[in-house]
Amino acid sequence: MSSFPLVTHPRAQDILAYGPAGPITVAHFLADVRQLAADLPPGRHVLNVCVDRYRFAVGVAAALLADKISLLPPTLTPEMMRQVKHFAPDVFCLADQPQAFDLPQLAWTGAQAAAAAAADAASATYDVPDIPAARTAAIVFTSGSTGTPVAHPKSWGGLVRSVRAEAARLGLLDGRRHSIVATVPPQHMFGFESSVLLALQSGSALSAAHPFYPADICAVLAQSPRPCLLVTTPLHLKVLLAAGLDIPAPDLVLSATAPMPPQLALAVEARLQAPLFEIYGSTETGMIATRRTTQTTEWSLFPGVALSVSQGRTWASGGHVESPMPMADELELLSSERFLLHGRSADLINIAGKRSSLDYLNHQLNAIPGVIDGAFFMPAEHDDVSVTRLMAFAVAPGMKASTLLAALRQRIDAVFIPRPLVLLAALPRNSTGKLPRDALQALASRHQRQGTPHAI
Repeated sequence: MSSFPLVTHPRAQDILAYGPAGPITVAHFLADVRQLAADLPPGRHVLNVCVDRYRFAVGVAAALLADKISLLPPTLTPEMMRQVKHFAPDVFCLADQPQAFDLPQLAWTGAQAAAAAAADAASATYDVPDIPAARTAAIVFTSGSTGTPVAHPKSWGGLVRSVRAEAARLGLLDGRRHSIVATVPPQHMFGFESSVLLALQSGSALSAAHPFYPADICAVLAQSPRPCLLVTTPLHLKVLLAAGLDIPAPDLVLSATAPMPPQLALAVEARLQAPLFEIYGSTETGMIATRRTTQTTEWSLFPGVALSVSQGRTWASGGHVESPMPMADELELLSSERFLLHGRSADLINIAGKRSSLDYLNHQLNAIPGVIDGAFFMPAEHDDVSVTRLMAFAVAPGMKASTLLAALRQRIDAVFIPRPLVLLAALPRNSTGKLPRDALQALASRHQRQGTPHAI
């Protein structure tokens, strides 16, 4: 197809979002989009930092309508902002809250479109814009978990084909319109596709909220109409279950950004009485596969997507993947439609001739009773003489480092025991639960310089 509609809801009065003031119709959304598109500054690149998920969606749609490109960096640090400005000197910031960025800013809260929305809602016509499939909708940056963020353009057609395949796989096209609650920010690739575009392209309704803490997640779930899809991460789910709250059960749970431990998947389904699916993909490819973790270790590819091995790497192509892309993970191909995930290629480590992966070591650390969060880290080697040693950081209130190390020795080979093991109050995770490598490197450098009484 040469173009795709901005939304697929069949009627102007269908609900597209739930905001603080109540339901928001498609007619209201389209009126907001058209007014904001007319008000956007001349710059071609939009840094959309709206916290409210509905306002973010309006910003993305308005940029599409005005043939502008939404920039979605992984963080909003001063260094990242310098990189964004260098990448796109004409960039301006669209925000619904005051920001301290050294960029031209357009404040937008949606209130100014109320009259236009009312007029549009009263109209007998329902005019949904068609967007050219080849139009660049967004430029998404890698998370930086393995190095410097890299920009990846995303066409409107590629994004639409991706989320429609996701909607079909999750059963969202069976006529029941889901409400979508997400704990991940809309600026992240997973949140962008699964909490914003998925609603626009499946007839569903997104929640404007961005709940993070367990009590907030429970409150938003309680207010959301059924059926309800919870879009989240393993970290959010682990903390949610540990909070001991009465959790309003969603009808479906979708997780991504990190592998889901099988024990956690079983606990989630037992507690929430809802099926849990994982999405597999990357910033480079978008979503390409799913699995129901309690039932299989195998991943099922989206229709049209294929994996192949070339030059010692696994490549994804076909379907919505617009050009062949190398995967950063170790994948075992089982058939043309299924594969196993063995961890990130960059996570594989070899010490004294013994191989393991950071993902496996992290799993063993986090499986120790009393550990709330933990991560191993392998510093970069600076020469061929000195021995680079693994480090680990853990959040384990009331535990001593010696006790934790003794438990680790029961689970992993002695060559992978971390030196040092550092106990912390919290790990420097970002809003999607990821630990960027530069954040771990800074943490490691600080403890290597200063030392700590909690390290062994």
